[in-house]
Amino acid sequence: MNRKAKITGIGHYVPPTVITNLDLEKRMNTTDEWIRARSGIEERHYAEAGVGTSDLAVKAAQLAIADAGIDKDDIDFIIAATISPDHYFPGIGVIVQAKLELPTIGALDVRNQCSGFIYALAAADSFISSGMYKNILIVAAEIQSANLDYSDDGRDLAVLFGDGAGAVVVERNDSNDGSGILSTHLYSDGRYVPMLWMEKPSPKDRPIFSEETLKSGGFFPQMQGKHVFKNASEKMPEAVRAALEQNNLTIEDVDHLIPHQANDRISLMVAHNLKIPVEKVIRNIARFGNTTAASIPIAMDEAIKSNRIKKGDLIMLTAFGSGYTWASAALRY
Repeated sequence: MNRKAKITGIGHYVPPTVITNLDLEKRMNTTDEWIRARSGIEERHYAEAGVGTSDLAVKAAQLAIADAGIDKDDIDFIIAATISPDHYFPGIGVIVQAKLELPTIGALDVRNQCSGFIYALAAADSFISSGMYKNILIVAAEIQSANLDYSDDGRDLAVLFGDGAGAVVVERNDSNDGSGILSTHLYSDGRYVPMLWMEKPSPKDRPIFSEETLKSGGFFPQMQGKHVFKNASEKMPEAVRAALEQNNLTIEDVDHLIPHQANDRISLMVAHNLKIPVEKVIRNIARFGNTTAASIPIAMDEAIKSNRIKKGDLIMLTAFGSGYTWASAALRY
């Protein structure tokens, strides 16, 4: 029997320290006007030293579990999405399991960068539809501020990122109310890895960590902005159209589009490409910056808690990021 999966609980957490564009003006050669014009970002949150990505994930998870109205011990699987884990290995999934004091359930980490949340949602949907699991916790969390290049070489990328976490509980929906995940669509093109990557550390080097590695700067994120902008603006709408086609829907049927909050200019370009009214596009990058895998669940949680998203609404999620990877998901809330 095929069982539809649905999101039954959601939560998000961002660290309390707010970093405005004016704060960044004091750290690097940039301006508030320049950042706003090119990204739409006004402020972002930075975690304090000593705080790990798993700490943010746990706080978001606790809120999502409470929102779902279940006991934490009802969770029978964890999927974690991040590109900034607490350690080189292991991933944060097992750390979240331990910090939540859950039974010895399985924990899966996905490394799909900005598309990580949708990839995790697709995995959860498959696990639940197959009957393998009943209640899955997805956490998407990032601390990017700890490894940004605030010099003139890295400032264009450094101004974009913020720290935060989002989490959802995905459960089996045994009712016939039409709500739940309708479909997910996943894509990749590894030819363009160097367009957006953190090249170092790499096991190709001997040793992995060396003075040469530090001097190279390859351990900072690097991006070819124009190439990323062009591909993100094209691939996200393509992924949304694939979801519409599979579910026999039109763009007019969509109540809300939640794109990955990478750059507000990209979000507006995606809306233009899809010919969807900008009023239907959920955008919060101005206050959070690019929180990578966490950006979609943070934006979704805000929209749900503010009653912008209502029961029965049709939501389209789409993301694009390093890899390249991109994805979409259609769901009825």
